[in-house]
Amino acid sequence: MAVKFFGQFLIEQGAVTSESLLHAIELQERTNLKLGEMAVAMGYITAADIERAHGAQLSKDMKLGDLLVELGILSADQLQEVIARQKATHLYIGEALVKVGALSAEQLENHLAAFKEDQARYVADRIELPDWLANRAIWETAVDLTYKMITRVLGVQFRPGKCREVQQIAGNAMIASMDFSGDAAARYLLSVSAGMQKTVARAILREEAVDHEPIEVLEDTVMEFTNIVCGNVVAKTSQSGMVLDIHPPITLHPPQTGLAVPSGYRGLLFPIHLGDDEVMELALFIKQ
Repeated sequence: MAVKFFGQFLIEQGAVTSESLLHAIELQERTNLKLGEMAVAMGYITAADIERAHGAQLSKDMKLGDLLVELGILSADQLQEVIARQKATHLYIGEALVKVGALSAEQLENHLAAFKEDQARYVADRIELPDWLANRAIWETAVDLTYKMITRVLGVQFRPGKCREVQQIAGNAMIASMDFSGDAAARYLLSVSAGMQKTVARAILREEAVDHEPIEVLEDTVMEFTNIVCGNVVAKTSQSGMVLDIHPPITLHPPQTGLAVPSGYRGLLFPIHLGDDEVMELALFIKQ
């Protein structure tokens, strides 16, 4: 067994068909609006306001709603109304499967329990770091901000895997690497598959399709995303009095055998589980 999403688990168990799952996902997509979309639907903001806030979000560790308030686009009361409407109308995939007649409510409850038990060994519900790690707050911030930016900037749903110490990381389409120095030293590495590289490019370039873009541009967008994350890590840690410097990101193309952790470093791997067989991994090589 391995990490999987609930719909995939149900198909593998023979509980629902692929066609039923697709109908449920389509119902979800029609029903669930993102916060910005909900605020537009309620007449509080415009699409241009969302673009402005998304631009500001690249350099601030803030949720979109809080940023809209800070920018004076939404009032605090309006934000609460939008959040309340979102919660009241949100439809989970299991509930959608019940609505399309693929499962009964009782079957859903039983399958959810089995799914949670199956996935407990693979998925982390919080960031867990090894006991030997120094400057834990810095590296927890780095992981936390990576997860947040994947959601906020890339708009990608994922499941974080459990941290483990490694001697090397696997090869991939590319790895964006950036070094930290100062009060703590480490190498931040973001490994992506070719499909995920295009997902990053679409988000950073704000384009519907990027198939026409040269590979150098696609790689630059992954490095820019890495720069955004690490820049936010520096800003966040400075609030606690820690001084970090970052060096320009570089692109690595390790062999299929992988990229070894350099001498004098210890490697931590944080799997980022995605759908559609795409791969994304965060690694930290911590200098000892």
